[in-house]
Amino acid sequence: MKHIPKKRFGQNFLTDQFVLQDIISAIDPHADDSMVEIGPGQGAMTQLLLNTLDSLQVVELDRDLVALLKKKFDPEKLIVHSGDALQFDFGGLPTTPGRKLRVVGNLPYNISTPLLFHLAQFADQIEDQHFMLQKEVVQRMVAAPGGKDYGRLSVMLQWRYQMDLLFIVPPTAFDPPPKVESAIVRMRPLAAPLDCEEAKLQLVVTKAFSQRRKVLRNCVAGMFTEAQLHDAGVNPQARPETVPLEQFVELARRVV
Repeated sequence: MKHIPKKRFGQNFLTDQFVLQDIISAIDPHADDSMVEIGPGQGAMTQLLLNTLDSLQVVELDRDLVALLKKKFDPEKLIVHSGDALQFDFGGLPTTPGRKLRVVGNLPYNISTPLLFHLAQFADQIEDQHFMLQKEVVQRMVAAPGGKDYGRLSVMLQWRYQMDLLFIVPPTAFDPPPKVESAIVRMRPLAAPLDCEEAKLQLVVTKAFSQRRKVLRNCVAGMFTEAQLHDAGVNPQARPETVPLEQFVELARRVV
């Protein structure tokens, strides 16, 4: 029986075999990798990964798809976790001794940002991540200071990861086709992120970008004085979207 994509789960299944092969080439799986796929859907990419991997773990929310996957694949090779990726403990997954976890997936676009932040909690245990996301989200993730795409998501993820937009995927590659273009992003956790407390950086960045049209001095009023911004090497008259990561980190270090 054909699975009908469910809007409430943001299901758009990748069906273009050429695109799938390009993604597999970008991931470059090896037999003994410890890999988990988020949102495997009907198993199109799952099958291609299992052509190389000794085993693969997947996290799937849709119980109908969980049943389909368990029926379709050898349980010795595919370990299916039925649950919500937003609540899932990726740090608890078993890995090959001496190896870190590799994470892949066509992420549901309606939960992509909170899911990226959830996964960041496990960055120390992750080797790399390859995701399909809405193109506009990936552009925000990799944006440099100075443009409209640069914001909270850019700063927080660039503090923790080296990220690259690999290629664009058209709507026609999916069933049903989404209304937007997609993109493949590679995320590699940085071995040594700039030293600051994540919660304090999050606080500074959230406040700074809460009023993008205002200058930084006004955005962070009540948190820093103009003199304190100068002391941190930050121009109080700068717009938040022009402030580089390093300066946000310096401000986070000064939060009491």
